[in-house]
Amino acid sequence: MGYTAEGKEKIKVNDRYFTKYIDSDEIQKAVQKVSDEIYADFKDEIPLFLCILNGSFMFSSDLMKAYDGVCEISFIRLSSYKGTQTTEEVKTLLGLSDDIKGRAVIILEDIIDSGITINHLLEDLQKYEPAHLKVATLLLKPDAVRTEIKPDYIGIEIPKDFIVGYGLDYDGFGRNLSDIYKILD
Repeated sequence: MGYTAEGKEKIKVNDRYFTKYIDSDEIQKAVQKVSDEIYADFKDEIPLFLCILNGSFMFSSDLMKAYDGVCEISFIRLSSYKGTQTTEEVKTLLGLSDDIKGRAVIILEDIIDSGITINHLLEDLQKYEPAHLKVATLLLKPDAVRTEIKPDYIGIEIPKDFIVGYGLDYDGFGRNLSDIYKILD
């Protein structure tokens, strides 16, 4: 179990092979782009970044370092995946601990695939009456989205391929990779 590198361009995670898809430099450019867009919209406020664990921890960390303004961060943990497929059931494993009433809240998501998880979270957070509730995602799979979700900030649009790396995992493995790899089928 785990992953093994087969050169820099191909890896094996558990029982599946992946090839390099997005390198770390391109990821960092996308993070900076999202950070700059958020700063342009909220430079006169103190936004609360809401990191969705586990997947968006790397994106959130890098975005916080790139953000030019004063901000805060908090964490929640949701789950809706098993293996390479969504379960279509969103479980809250670690809930909101901050008062967000009247605040500018920017949800930081690693990837929006079906949109089910982020849609569930948006509905849940609205009841706490934030002044602004925005969604920033590093990756968006527009052809896979099955909800009306329209992220406010998008780093990179990608096809429906299953990917690992930069916080994204396959059954818990591959999150620590600095590049993003797509599955080979």
